[in-house]
Amino acid sequence: MNPFADIDSQTPIGWIGTGVMGVSMAGHLLEAGYQLTVYNRTAAKAQPLVDRGARLAQTPAEVARNSRVVFTIVGYPADVDDVYRNPETGILSATRPGMILIDMTTSRPSLAVELSEAARGLGAAAIDAPVSGGDIGARNAALSIMVGGDDQAVAAAEKLFAHLGKTIVHQGPAGCGQHTKMVNQTLIASGMIAICEALLYADRVGLDLPTVLKSVSGGAASSWSLLNLAPRIIQGDFEPGFYVEHFIKDMGIALEETKRMGIQLPGLELAYRLYQTVAADGWSRKGTQSLYLSLSKSAKS
Repeated sequence: MNPFADIDSQTPIGWIGTGVMGVSMAGHLLEAGYQLTVYNRTAAKAQPLVDRGARLAQTPAEVARNSRVVFTIVGYPADVDDVYRNPETGILSATRPGMILIDMTTSRPSLAVELSEAARGLGAAAIDAPVSGGDIGARNAALSIMVGGDDQAVAAAEKLFAHLGKTIVHQGPAGCGQHTKMVNQTLIASGMIAICEALLYADRVGLDLPTVLKSVSGGAASSWSLLNLAPRIIQGDFEPGFYVEHFIKDMGIALEETKRMGIQLPGLELAYRLYQTVAADGWSRKGTQSLYLSLSKSAKS
């Protein structure tokens, strides 16, 4: 018998982290009729959800006390650690048997394993479920969700994931969702270099960029980033669907894992260095497409 199987439309849900993506994702659960308790360090960012009927909590522990399932999507592994394991305000301090804790932050695989073990000791389950698709995927409930964790807990959570994404794949035990996200970010890293370099080339030879995009986006060069971020670059829109500083964090985690495994990924290492330059140039809170700005700056010097 699955101890987590009785999740239904009356199950109280908690949501911690209402940033660029989290506010849209939590909103889909509200639209689906779930009772939602929310928390964000900056309470004003949760206000749009409160205006739609969510209850505002003062701490992550308060969210846990009022919820059966708790979602988190915060910034960095240190934030995840504090949100879950702070002895006074953390989720685990208020976790009860039968609860499901779902971290959708891109974080360290080893931390996902530790949280899973801690939750299991309390009769609960912790799932790592990082996502890909950016702000567009979050708004459209079209995210790819990469899941690691207990089979029974994941099976019970799938009905909730269905409100957030279109591609939901259980990759294996705790930590496997985070490892899969590292694969995803490695693919994106080199791809973003290619997109920005290609558009810079096209611009410098005097091609019309939207016309170029019509040709290359329909062939072998097409990708999600090309279809969704190249138009933003052409329009001069460098606002974040995904922050540069968070992408640097993700690549850093991936490189930590490669060092641990004794392998080298030179393309990822190059992207990491280039994005550190983007941050140094002052664009750490812009979108990942801001690599184009740094490459353009270098080309002019």
